[in-house]
Amino acid sequence: MNPVAHEGAQMKPVAQKSAQMRHHAPQDAQMSLVAAHGVAVTAGGRRILHDIDFNIDRGEIVMIVGPNGSGKTTLLRALLGVLRPSHGQITRARGLQVGYVPQRLHLDPGLPLPVARFLSLPRRRTRTDIAETLARVGVPGVAGQDMGTLSGGQFQRVLLARALMGRPDLLMLDEPTAGLDQPGVASFYRLIEQVRAELGCAVLAVSHDLHVVMSASDRVVCINGHICCEGAPHAVRNAPEYRALFGLGTGGALALFQHQHDHDHDHAEKTHQDDPA
Repeated sequence: MNPVAHEGAQMKPVAQKSAQMRHHAPQDAQMSLVAAHGVAVTAGGRRILHDIDFNIDRGEIVMIVGPNGSGKTTLLRALLGVLRPSHGQITRARGLQVGYVPQRLHLDPGLPLPVARFLSLPRRRTRTDIAETLARVGVPGVAGQDMGTLSGGQFQRVLLARALMGRPDLLMLDEPTAGLDQPGVASFYRLIEQVRAELGCAVLAVSHDLHVVMSASDRVVCINGHICCEGAPHAVRNAPEYRALFGLGTGGALALFQHQHDHDHDHAEKTHQDDPA
């Protein structure tokens, strides 16, 4: 039995977006932190995204999921302003501060780059700021270590620390848990939930897993060239199926997400198979 289908996550088709959110935009402005209106992105003559209507408000945690080549990273880069839409409009709140954790960051393992120095690029940070931020993300005491000596989990947390140094309004994470084992994923997700609670920032995260998401997410958005469906994840911490999938060591940080598509993507998979994620 498919535990995802069995548990029946609470889904809303795209055409029936809920207006009620756990978190709201600032009282002094009704606009979202970032909003996309009818956005399309074309690269190399190929259409990667089309008809994207999306917004994220202060304090929300939103996860973006989709198959390889569906345009997840492209959407993040467009929202960041790195890519210019070929159609539509993206608006950002005035003075918006964004912290970004990239999908990959390749550093020469032999490069003598201490963590403290890495966190001070390009803007110099005080030892106190560095120590406090590293402690916040759960890796105190690594400031003097070279980046090349860190474990995968430590490396991701240092990248997160760098993104948090500027106290962002919006934290963007591009597949931050890739390469981590299940307990590592759960630990990272609990950390993100804690960061949201402490800083009040919004979190927009891309996940490579189509069905297992952060239980603290307010919304999960599935894309495959366009937005296919969106809704809330379904935490089933006490269900036998959940324990069978995740065991008892995840602390309820993971949840299931059931997709509800009223169309297929045979043509889209052919179109996007060589496109960016």
